[in-house]
Amino acid sequence: MQKIIDRFISYVKIDTQSNPDSDSTPSTKKQWDLANKLAEELKTIGMEDVTIDENAYVMATLPANIDRKIPTIGFIAHFDTSPDFSGTNVNPKIIENYKGGDIVLNEEENIILSPSYFDDLKQYKGQTIITTDGTTLLGADDKAGITEIVTAMEYLIDNPHIHHGPVRIAFTPDEEIGRGAHKFDVKKFGAEWAYTMDGSQVGELEYENFNAAGVKVTVKGKSVHPGYAKGKMINAITIANEFLSMLPKKEMPQFTHHREGFFHFYEFKGNVEHAEINGIIRDHDRDKFDARKELLERMISDLTDRFGSIISIEIKDQYYNMKEKIEPVMHIVDIAEQAMLDLNIEPIIKPIRGGTDGSQLSYMGLPCPNIFAGGHNFHGRYEYVPAESMKKATDVIVKIVELTAKYYNDEA
Repeated sequence: MQKIIDRFISYVKIDTQSNPDSDSTPSTKKQWDLANKLAEELKTIGMEDVTIDENAYVMATLPANIDRKIPTIGFIAHFDTSPDFSGTNVNPKIIENYKGGDIVLNEEENIILSPSYFDDLKQYKGQTIITTDGTTLLGADDKAGITEIVTAMEYLIDNPHIHHGPVRIAFTPDEEIGRGAHKFDVKKFGAEWAYTMDGSQVGELEYENFNAAGVKVTVKGKSVHPGYAKGKMINAITIANEFLSMLPKKEMPQFTHHREGFFHFYEFKGNVEHAEINGIIRDHDRDKFDARKELLERMISDLTDRFGSIISIEIKDQYYNMKEKIEPVMHIVDIAEQAMLDLNIEPIIKPIRGGTDGSQLSYMGLPCPNIFAGGHNFHGRYEYVPAESMKKATDVIVKIVELTAKYYNDEA
């Protein structure tokens, strides 16, 4: 397990934060640092066909070691970290044989990772916990996934008695800003299906996610001296606020869970002359998703009837529920589930309350469920990952590869 810890720490110490305001791919030059390192490391452990393209997508092949025709499967993780919190000068702390109490991340600033607030910690008593120092995120999202994939490939290379078909792996930039799959070459990758190693808790196996759309509402007002404004001023801020007040009060993130969808407006900026609100729509059910978009259009129509053509809305679909593409090939989920059961890991099959590269890839022709990578509290100073969880995810990858070969032997 020490190899997993050392490998993971070598990755998280490289700053790979992505930038949503950049139009380049990758969105930050520093992502190249880890991409290039990974390409060289894959060559070193014995992977074949290692490539890194002009957009920093890294791909490699583990050739089959049996003569039977087995489908090529894949494993995918992203190397960028979230722009929500600093990823510069990550200084991981390793807590061996975790006692179950508070973990002081930063004594000077009194930053504490406590099971009284983050109760998932309680299940990792006695394990090796890797945390931040309280000043940065950790980067387990998704450098834990990368660690697990590389380690699993190395294990399979070193243990040729484990029979397997061809395996493709890929590491991508810019997943955290929604672009991880945008320039992914599915044809070049050449797998019949793949798994993203980008989940959280041990046992997570996900093949459902939100349908998603981005929303931008714009209001054009008229600014007049407030002392002489009667019948003349149109306050864009006031009308934008009225739009927000029309939203269903209980259909917001803080009131929803499981398969419940929501509206979420996260940015409001403007003045009397001009106001702009940015938000998102999410729902697992496609009909309900469409109904949410229609509701916003009706709200805008109502405000237009009252105030004139000074308010507009732009709704852009972002991604869709991959369940539609996974259900016709459910054996790929069954194989992952069986891999966990064989390893005495209880599968936790649930919908993702978010998105994943796997969703976009599924609609690009690469069915792609999501598997746990082991981390918790992503995108902030309280992020942590148990080393034992990364080991279990590594074992799941190896077992999936092994079971795929067995499954197609039995089918034959």
